[in-house]
Amino acid sequence: MENNYNELQQVKRRFFALRNGALGELMRRQGATYRIIFGLNLPQLTEIAASTPVSAQLAQKLWDNTTTRESMLLAPMIYPIDEFSRDTALAWTASAPTAEVADILCHKLLRRCSFALSLAQELSQSDNDMQRYIALRLHFNLLPNGIDTAEAMAAAELARNCPLTATLSRSLLTEIEFLKEA
Repeated sequence: MENNYNELQQVKRRFFALRNGALGELMRRQGATYRIIFGLNLPQLTEIAASTPVSAQLAQKLWDNTTTRESMLLAPMIYPIDEFSRDTALAWTASAPTAEVADILCHKLLRRCSFALSLAQELSQSDNDMQRYIALRLHFNLLPNGIDTAEAMAAAELARNCPLTATLSRSLLTEIEFLKEA
């Protein structure tokens, strides 16, 4: 019966089947601004990604579905790495709405890109707090590569005293200190 639905509809049906209304409601009360929150966790999303065809078109449709939390989280998991361009990476980093989405974007997709380190360096110069957050998160995923650059960036970001990036900057500096001691 599922064959009567297009790929996006099939994915949405999986979201619905695994939904956790209590978690979704808790997220709303804690300030999540998505219109639709299914309350899925990362292992559930990973399971859906494993059974979803890798597709740039479907990933872009999911990313563009900014009203649904799980759509934006799943998109980086199914985008084929060899088709993900630097221009698309810049567009996605400019539109990442939350740290949660940024974390998944970095961990599941951006760190695998050949241009990841230079992208992190470019984003670290942005006036946009979220893009600098992504730069820090991406550097974290790339360690020990670019360790000196990451250290300088994290120290500079910590000095900004930005609420979004402060904790991540401290964590990155702690990790770098550990790596340098080893």
